[in-house]
Amino acid sequence: MLFDGSCPICTAEINQYKQMAPAGRINWVDVSSDNFVPPLGKSKDVLMQRFHVITPDGTLISGAAAFVHVWEQLPGWRRLAALTKIPGALSVMELGYTSFLKIRPRVQSLFKKRFA
Repeated sequence: MLFDGSCPICTAEINQYKQMAPAGRINWVDVSSDNFVPPLGKSKDVLMQRFHVITPDGTLISGAAAFVHVWEQLPGWRRLAALTKIPGALSVMELGYTSFLKIRPRVQSLFKKRFA
């Protein structure tokens, strides 16, 4: 799982996932780290703009579909992941996620101020 560790919202969410994930099930990769080397010919900037997962077979999944893939790995979240199989559900999630990304910088700023 590729995540933006410089984003306080992202980090909080990932920390929740880490507590639930079975040991060794998910490899957590902070894209914002100075040591990060982008895979699959992608740039670090591109990977920091959206949530991404690389599946065991090397497929890069992005956005709402990446969240669903993670939820499928987490006990207690599999039912939510299953709901995304309802026709149109994933499209609605992607629309919501894309809309959130547009305001993410402002939300991050508020989050940083509140918890500074």
